[in-house]
Amino acid sequence: MTLFATLTPSALDRAGFVQAFAEVYEHSPWVAEHVFEQGIFAADDHIEHLHARMATVVLNVDHERQLTLINAHPDLAGKAAVRGELTVASTSEQAGAGIQACTPAEFARFTALNEAYRARFGFVFIMAVKGSTRQQILAAFEERLRNTPEQEFARALAEINRIALFRLDAL
Repeated sequence: MTLFATLTPSALDRAGFVQAFAEVYEHSPWVAEHVFEQGIFAADDHIEHLHARMATVVLNVDHERQLTLINAHPDLAGKAAVRGELTVASTSEQAGAGIQACTPAEFARFTALNEAYRARFGFVFIMAVKGSTRQQILAAFEERLRNTPEQEFARALAEINRIALFRLDAL
C-alpha cells in the first residue's frame, strides 16, 4: 500500500478533503463528498484503499449519474482541447500521450472517431491515456467501436477509475 506523498486524507476536514479530491473524477466532486460522508479512516491514507472506496461509489450510483460522469470528460483531441478549456489534469494526460502534436490527418481522424463513437454509444470515448501514444489511442478507438453499448459503458467506467488512480498517485 502506498501512502499519499503530499497529504494525509484522514487528517482533513470535509472542506479540505473535498477540495483535495474534487477533480480526481472529472468535474465530479460528488464522489469525494460521498466518500467523506461515509467516514474517513487511517486506511484512506493509502492511495489504493481510497481509490477502491471512490471506485465503489462510482460503480454503485445509478446509471444516469454514471452517464453524467462519463460525459463530464472531454473528447480526446476535441474542441475543448483546441480551445484550451481542459482541466489541468486532462491537459497533462492528453499532452503526455502526444495528442497536442497531432498531424492534421490525425486530428481529422480523432474528430471522425469521436463523432462515430458518440453516435454509436451516446457518450464520449474514455481511455486512460497515460503511457499510450496517439497511434495506440486511435487503434483503441477503432477496436472499441465494435463493442456493444453495454460493454463500452462498463469499459468507460473502468477507464475512469483507472484515470482516478493515476490522479491519486500524483497527489
